[in-house]
Amino acid sequence: MKWQLIPITDFSLHRKAWDFLNQNGSNLPLLDSRFVEQLLQHFGTGHEQLAVIGEPQHPIAMAIIGKVKFGVWSTFQPAQAPLGLWLSQIDNSFDQLLSSLASCLPIHSLVLGITQQDPYLLPRPEEKGCISTIDYIQTAHINIDRSFDDYWQSRGKNLRHNLKRQRNRLGREGTKTRLEVVSHPLCMHEAVRQYGELESSGWKHEIGSAVHVDNVQGRFYIGVLTAFAETGQSYVYRYYYNDKLVASDMCVLGCHTLIILKTAYDETIETSSPTMLMRQEMFETIFNDSAIKRIEFYGKVMDWHTKWLDDVRLMYHVNYIPWKLVRISKKIFSKQKWSI
Repeated sequence: MKWQLIPITDFSLHRKAWDFLNQNGSNLPLLDSRFVEQLLQHFGTGHEQLAVIGEPQHPIAMAIIGKVKFGVWSTFQPAQAPLGLWLSQIDNSFDQLLSSLASCLPIHSLVLGITQQDPYLLPRPEEKGCISTIDYIQTAHINIDRSFDDYWQSRGKNLRHNLKRQRNRLGREGTKTRLEVVSHPLCMHEAVRQYGELESSGWKHEIGSAVHVDNVQGRFYIGVLTAFAETGQSYVYRYYYNDKLVASDMCVLGCHTLIILKTAYDETIETSSPTMLMRQEMFETIFNDSAIKRIEFYGKVMDWHTKWLDDVRLMYHVNYIPWKLVRISKKIFSKQKWSI
């Protein structure tokens, strides 16, 4: 069987096949066709291609690829996509799929890159022949396999003490905290608008990367959250000091996994940490929800992550260089005499 390269404008005609492959694999919302369509609509160039191998309705593998520069092809990878857009059946050889896909690309193609892969979903391939891998980032998750009380007692003494001290101080100041969860489709536009106002008050506004309902990022998150809310799969957690919004998480849910897409907080608050306080209450509600078995961050592990979890893994990129180029490069390098 050979790969077919299909104009990305026809993606909607193949979304059922895409979802079939996802649902029979990781079934993560980040690889759901609803998420992919919003990525393509807001961040695509229109020149990407859908690669398909196997029966049209039940494919072996699918990917969305594009030419990055002369000779280099890669999976479509906007910043808002935590995972590279590659799907394949687990029992099929990854290196054979890459080899056959590379052979379908223009003759001048030098490298095929499969970006931002998660070893939890796709085991990191062995480096041999045409395949090499590159470390990407360490990411983290929390398995919900015990009561919240047991989880909380397993956290560091400093975290538990600091949050208790902050709550006591807020109480003395007459500040009441409140966690709110927004999940209705009609509420997502307003939730993103308020999230954007919160993010725009900090450093992201200074560098022009803050979410706003009138910019492309804002429209993307409104589209994603609304689409998933239609099936009860999106949540915006909002945390208040009295009536003031001070922190917010935008999340999607799928396959018993809650994925935190974006976090914003009021950076003018210096005597407490709204995000940390929100997470404590937020995680308690999640631990009590039997529908959620895992919390995923899908971002670079930061110091604050380590206070909440113990499970870290290394994501990676894959590069495939056709055999003819491997042989040529080895022949060239073998004739060189390197010195320092």
